[in-house]
Amino acid sequence: MTLNPRLVKESFSHVEPVADKAAAYFYGRLFAGNPHLRGLFPPSMDLQRDRLFRALTRVVWSLDSPESMAAYLGQLGRDHRKYGVVAEHYAAIGDALVATVRCFAAEVWTEEVEAAWTAAYAAASKMMTEAADDDAGVSPAWWLAEVVGHEERGPAIAVVTLRPSQPLPYTAGQYVNVQTARWPRVWRAYSVANAPRTDNTLRLHVRGIPGGWVSTALLRHTRVGDTVMLGPPMGTMTAPQDGERDLLCVAGGTGLAPIKAIIEQVIASPRRPNIHLLYGARTGAELYDLPDLLRMQSEFPWLRVLPVVSDEPGWEGMRGSLPEATQRFHSWADHDVFVCGPDPMVAETVHRLQAGGVPPERIHRDTAVSGY
Repeated sequence: MTLNPRLVKESFSHVEPVADKAAAYFYGRLFAGNPHLRGLFPPSMDLQRDRLFRALTRVVWSLDSPESMAAYLGQLGRDHRKYGVVAEHYAAIGDALVATVRCFAAEVWTEEVEAAWTAAYAAASKMMTEAADDDAGVSPAWWLAEVVGHEERGPAIAVVTLRPSQPLPYTAGQYVNVQTARWPRVWRAYSVANAPRTDNTLRLHVRGIPGGWVSTALLRHTRVGDTVMLGPPMGTMTAPQDGERDLLCVAGGTGLAPIKAIIEQVIASPRRPNIHLLYGARTGAELYDLPDLLRMQSEFPWLRVLPVVSDEPGWEGMRGSLPEATQRFHSWADHDVFVCGPDPMVAETVHRLQAGGVPPERIHRDTAVSGY
């Protein structure tokens, strides 16, 4: 069967407006026909439905970009090992997926559209299973990690330092999924906030989310000496390997974590680009990592840290939103740009930068980090 990205995208456009209903239908169909698979998923499916649709959307819109799709699906296949997913599970998932699209895109459904979806899923599942098989002989499905540091940085933010029981190879800018003993089978994605270290430790910046299972466990119920589980590293917003362009980094809240790791990696490299970091929060008190950023600035003269506060009238520094702040300087068109933070901020920042002449291929973001 030959891939037909056009038919897949056109039919998927009928599913996107009813994403919540479609995701609920998909899991209902999957578990009705395969009740033994329910045990692979968390008790609450709300977050899982959101993750499903984010992943599906990304795959559908990258069907005509084979390299991008292969890289993402390879990471996804390796990551799914931690759930206990094996090759035979993919057939049941594919059947439920095609049935779901058939239901919600009924007005445009034809045998040709069904063949397009079948071919697309066969290609995607093949990439995922091959990546998982290749990884099985090299890396564990998950890592145990000891909590060796837990520092509260305000009422709802903590910096948690972990030491995996065996080396966890990752690239600055990537993220890992975390599971606590308090909530089995519930995973939350956190960006690693440091470049790889010789002592194998990694730091997470955790913001407490109301009702958030994993974030609350890490913030309120985790102590030095506790153990958590980590999934394999994922994400494509990684530090530049070469090139001479200067960098603009835009970080909102705990979106600072991958940005800080990327800056650390660049500082440790032979490169000496100018780096502008716009670091934003609602109040000055929420700029939880500013002292360490200022330390980095003092040690690396090419780094300029620019705090931005949006909701504190008495703030003596730069005020306003991060997207607005990017437009108070000269053109960024010749820079590589890294953006991370709340989705609306990222979208608005990217829009303004592109309107200001920054080519889309030089703007790097990773919207896959989400969860509770």
